[in-house]
Amino acid sequence: MKDRVAVLLQEHKVDEAIALIDSFRADGGLMDDTLFYLLGNAWRKKGNWQMAINNYLEAVRLNPDSPASGALEIANNILDYYNKDLYNP
Repeated sequence: MKDRVAVLLQEHKVDEAIALIDSFRADGGLMDDTLFYLLGNAWRKKGNWQMAINNYLEAVRLNPDSPASGALEIANNILDYYNKDLYNP
């Protein structure tokens, strides 16, 4: 299942990847840190940073050594970025 989601994301089939994970959860599947990380990546690719961060946080909660910790840091850096010169011309 994880491999299938990863392939869908590589093929830019983000909606399908999200639907597959949602279906898995609806059928009673247990989410692990890898699935939360992949779901976070899917939401990031869709431009929904809040959903991406929520899923990265859940992945890190389950496994502090998850690659989601790096993705979370990058997402926060992107969202925290601003160009000071635009504020002080």
